[in-house]
Amino acid sequence: MVTVEIFIDEQQIIRGFTVEGHSDFAPHGEDIVCSAISALTQTAVLGLTQYLHLSPELTIKPGDIKCFLPKQLTGEQIKLTQAILQTLVLGLTAIEEVYGEFLVIHKRRWS
Repeated sequence: MVTVEIFIDEQQIIRGFTVEGHSDFAPHGEDIVCSAISALTQTAVLGLTQYLHLSPELTIKPGDIKCFLPKQLTGEQIKLTQAILQTLVLGLTAIEEVYGEFLVIHKRRWS
């Protein structure tokens, strides 16, 4: 199962996310659930790094991704990062609704 944790601060700003595990929906190379999750999360990272030119705290390994926003962001950067990260959450939630036995999303308080 894939476990996603979305970290949200007291102002309801998404500060980062982690993704761990494999869905085991299908054999490696044929697993549409893992592929969809990977595509969404890696696209979010590309949006943050290539489009917004941010340097998030980032770890990417097979079956494991961690991405946390820099601590100091301008108001405009917060607005743009939230568009990317909230879209990520929408996509992951849509996958969870159909493939909930292979993906679970937790929202956690960022401290």
